[in-house]
Amino acid sequence: MQKLLQTIENLRVRLDDLRKHGLKETPTRTIVIGPILEALGWDVRDPNEVQEEYPTVDGRSVDYALMINGQPALLVEAKPLDDPLNNVKDITQVVGYAANAGIVWCILTNGIRWQVYRSVEQCPAPDKLMFEVSLDPRDAEGLSPANLGQQMWRFSRDEIAKGTLDALGEQTFTDGKVRKALDTILRDPPRQFVNLIKHTANDSSLTRQQVKSSIARIAAEPGTAAALPPKALPPTLPPQPPRIRRGRKGQGCYDEKHHLAKRPQEAASLYRAVERFCLSLKPGAIAQQYQAKSINFTHNKCIFCSVHVLQTGLRVWLKLKYARLTNPPSFARDVSHVGHYGSGDLELDISSLAQVDPAAELIRQSFETAI
Repeated sequence: MQKLLQTIENLRVRLDDLRKHGLKETPTRTIVIGPILEALGWDVRDPNEVQEEYPTVDGRSVDYALMINGQPALLVEAKPLDDPLNNVKDITQVVGYAANAGIVWCILTNGIRWQVYRSVEQCPAPDKLMFEVSLDPRDAEGLSPANLGQQMWRFSRDEIAKGTLDALGEQTFTDGKVRKALDTILRDPPRQFVNLIKHTANDSSLTRQQVKSSIARIAAEPGTAAALPPKALPPTLPPQPPRIRRGRKGQGCYDEKHHLAKRPQEAASLYRAVERFCLSLKPGAIAQQYQAKSINFTHNKCIFCSVHVLQTGLRVWLKLKYARLTNPPSFARDVSHVGHYGSGDLELDISSLAQVDPAAELIRQSFETAI
């Protein structure tokens, strides 16, 4: 890990100068991508461990195949340093290479941004994005090399061999599928589901229509998997207005979709975990406000938590004083004298589920301070 951190620090120092040279793909591989792979424990000089120009089924090749026990475990497609990595054709191509070869993981990178895809998912290629790491200080303001290194270490040789990325990917994408299935059930509950609730409630006075109406009301509550749109509510219930925060004149409207659109699966899952915790602090009494750059959680109109959803995770602001914390986590920092989007003097950079529990305790403290 120490070698990776040093490589990240050196690269960030040199980044502006490297960009002046407009590095094409080959020098980007030599100067940036190769050293990072080496720092992640992949021996790029050993063809038994890293195969360059790995052949694909269509007769083309992918830049790197990273091998475990003689079998490709991860494909890496390189692009020039200034490539924005947003070309759907490029994404579809590398994901297709991996899927056709039976390789679960693939990466599209320009050396600075590393996009990690899980090729086996049954969805459009861009939606297979598991997570993204950017080494550019402008994209990762406030994130230390240690924060970035921890995210990148997931596709180090050691962690790939251990199956760490496999376990994380399975959990993240499975949760997303189950959440979507629950949304569908709540929008239009099947007879078996309604009967199951009646049976479990053990109350013979409940009618099927009462249960269905109750499901619709619960599903429309903020934070319940996803609030029901008006058209999905039973006719006996009044339409519920969508939760939208209007911006200033000319700025348009902001809602949840504005914040989660095109975000990696892990970032969306992290937001759901924080959202569920915030709403659980006082069920029915917590409101959400959608701003251009943040989602604010409020109690009695007082903001106690602001969340900004990034490609790399979450940036959370709380109304706490860093100096008053006992053993603050490594992903917390004092922003009382730093410009930021949310409300509060304590900033948390959350990039993994392991950080949610310690973050939750701080969110609870902020909530208790606010009330």
